[in-house]
Amino acid sequence: MSFQGTAVVVLLITSLVCVAAGTDDDPFKTCVTSRKRVADLSDKNLTSFPPFLPNTTEYLDISHNPLQSITTESFPQLPLLCFLKATFCGLRDISPGVFQRIPALQILNISFNEFKVIPAISLPRLTFLDLTDNLYESYQLPECFQNLTNLQELLLGSKSAVSVHLNDFKPVTNISLEHLVLGAGVPWQIYESGALAMLSLKKLSLYVNFCEHFNIVNNLLVDLNASRVSALRFVTVFSDDCNVTSDPFLNLRAMPYVRNVSVENTWINSSFLEIFLKTLLLSSIENFSFINFTYSEDKPDGFQFHFHPVNHTISLRAVTFDTVIHYQYRYPVFNMSFEDALNLQYLRFSGSGMNILPCKIISTLPTLETLDLSDNLLSDLGFWWPSCSYTSVFPSLKHLLMSKNRFSSLSFISTQTHQMKQLESLDLSFNSIDLDQSCNWPAHLIEINLGNNNLGNSVFENLSPNFERIYLSKTGITAITQEVLSQFPKLTHLQLSSNSIQVLPDELYAPNLISLYVDQNAITTLSQQVLEGLPKLQILKAGNNPFICSCDLHWFLTGLNKSFLLDWPLDYLCSTPVKSKGLPLSEYKTSAIACETWLQMTVAFSVLFFVATTLGLLFYKLDGVWYTKMLWVWIRVKRRGKKQSHLLKKVSFAYHAFISYSHRDGDFVNGDLVPSLENAGFSLCIHERDFVPGDWIIDNIINCVEYSYKTLFVLSKHFVQSEWCNYELFFAQHRAINIQEDSLVFILLEPIPTDCLPKKFLRLRSLLRQQTYLEWPKDERKQQVFWASLKSMLQTADKSVILKHVAQDLADTATLLTNAS
Repeated sequence: MSFQGTAVVVLLITSLVCVAAGTDDDPFKTCVTSRKRVADLSDKNLTSFPPFLPNTTEYLDISHNPLQSITTESFPQLPLLCFLKATFCGLRDISPGVFQRIPALQILNISFNEFKVIPAISLPRLTFLDLTDNLYESYQLPECFQNLTNLQELLLGSKSAVSVHLNDFKPVTNISLEHLVLGAGVPWQIYESGALAMLSLKKLSLYVNFCEHFNIVNNLLVDLNASRVSALRFVTVFSDDCNVTSDPFLNLRAMPYVRNVSVENTWINSSFLEIFLKTLLLSSIENFSFINFTYSEDKPDGFQFHFHPVNHTISLRAVTFDTVIHYQYRYPVFNMSFEDALNLQYLRFSGSGMNILPCKIISTLPTLETLDLSDNLLSDLGFWWPSCSYTSVFPSLKHLLMSKNRFSSLSFISTQTHQMKQLESLDLSFNSIDLDQSCNWPAHLIEINLGNNNLGNSVFENLSPNFERIYLSKTGITAITQEVLSQFPKLTHLQLSSNSIQVLPDELYAPNLISLYVDQNAITTLSQQVLEGLPKLQILKAGNNPFICSCDLHWFLTGLNKSFLLDWPLDYLCSTPVKSKGLPLSEYKTSAIACETWLQMTVAFSVLFFVATTLGLLFYKLDGVWYTKMLWVWIRVKRRGKKQSHLLKKVSFAYHAFISYSHRDGDFVNGDLVPSLENAGFSLCIHERDFVPGDWIIDNIINCVEYSYKTLFVLSKHFVQSEWCNYELFFAQHRAINIQEDSLVFILLEPIPTDCLPKKFLRLRSLLRQQTYLEWPKDERKQQVFWASLKSMLQTADKSVILKHVAQDLADTATLLTNAS
């Protein structure tokens, strides 16, 4: 395609102060697992390393302390330390034994110190080493550097080192470096060819002024082509008094592996720019950047560039002009023409003070897909000015970034974007956007960034349902609801960082959402139901919120796959309760038993069942049934005795008990029962001893039953075979019915199944089913309980008073005799 055009554009460029970017340590904190393991001891006026450092420390910053040296004796044992920063300490020496105390170190920054030689460092796991701005006079690396097999970034620089020799970097020739930084901003006097050619290197940054030594640049580029470097960064290449008459970067045209070149913090005039731009277009460079540069027009007609290549394809696809300072306070003049179209896809022109879009120049870039005009002075009409047709200017534009400008009317911008037929994303963050009227967005626009504009919750009413990616960080939003999300059915990315959202409702449902940022809000907890409504979520950022550490977060701590979380675990801390404030969530311990109700019930039931089963087995093994039965007998006797005590107030007895037994059980009665009770003070009536000689046996039985408080029946197989025992049982039962219900006491000497009793003992069968009886145990331990229960039944009777004869006794006796006959 042949294209030719000429443009003269007027730019208002204000003078800006150029500030050199410092090293940002944040990217290197990735090895830190907890903020509790970070020790910041910078600027504490320490003269040695404190011995109280916990051995779990992972990050240590001891910068700005007058240490001078690091010795093995003074350095604590820190087996987990992965990041050490010790800048501006006046360090001159590090003992080799120190590195044995920090075997896990990955990042070491000892720049801005007073090392006169590069220290011998042996740390196999080291990935980043910064030794810039020291006092060594040579770049010669110690032999032990060959052990730094994982080293990715090496930064070297000293104002005293002005020479580079052939073998300086030999120890790292077998290490694949991602990035090598050389120089301290001073000119080099000597560079021996081949010094960098032996390195395996992807990116080189040079902080060297080559103003009077352009031949060094040529030699460098030859060596870097041999090492197949793909990215070059030149910092402070020219001073403001440098007279550039030729192109020192001419060898870039013969470097097919270089794809990215950056020139920073330098002085550039229009003559050099014309020469250098031609070199760029004739090289294989795809991405070029001018950063923090001062531009001076050294020719009265300004910048004039006419490019007419023959049989050459331009590789350049991306150009960046960031932070431009114009030396003359006047409008610069640009005049450019291209025979073939410049297939530029990315253009950034930021920090320049631009207040009017250079419409005609940009119209020479029909393939432009991304335009970044951030950090300028553009307003609504400064960008969309009436004399420019944006349909023809931006035929291919997909991404428009206009952050940090002066745009205000969102409705006006939404209308103007219809002219850009391919536009997909729009960045309006850090402006002064107002929600003045309803917005009309084109359907092809699917991404918008309105972060850092004070818009509030009503911003959602001014967005398009076609938006797939919405970025609303720090916009004053206080709530997000399902009603809001339902307005964006295609939503895949939502960023709501740094707002005032307190709750994420459980009913949220966004079926296509992939990424959600809700960090730095006022959220105290995250419910499991929220994520259930986001089935495709892959990225969640929710750190720096005031989390309440309680059971509500149990699922979050134990059930959530933490690979979802970009900022886990460093940015997740407990806010309340007070005892847990500041505690990392990764160290907050919860248990399923304490937090899950169903599990509590399950465990409680299991424990209860186990205890009951155990007690039941113990109860059975320890004859608890027998002891319980004996206790029940004792209780019933006590209750019955108390209940009928009023019937016995005027009655006295001769004996505590009459013992009815078979003579075959005499060994038990005479050997155990009688001695035990009589030794305890009880008076007993025994037929062998106390029956009145000459009286009828029936009369003796009746009298003994009536004169006794209780009648004890010693039941056995012999008892049920005795006729006289049957009589004794009959009269004792008759007395129990008429006078005293609980006068019968049964002692079961051996088991007698009630169903096996003869028919004449039907009464006994009935009594054994109704009455409680005592079983004679064979175990001596149980016999103590037996005697205690039996004695308690007999203690109510008064043995000192003989039963009074009354007429009713004779009548009862006569009745009994009649019935017996």
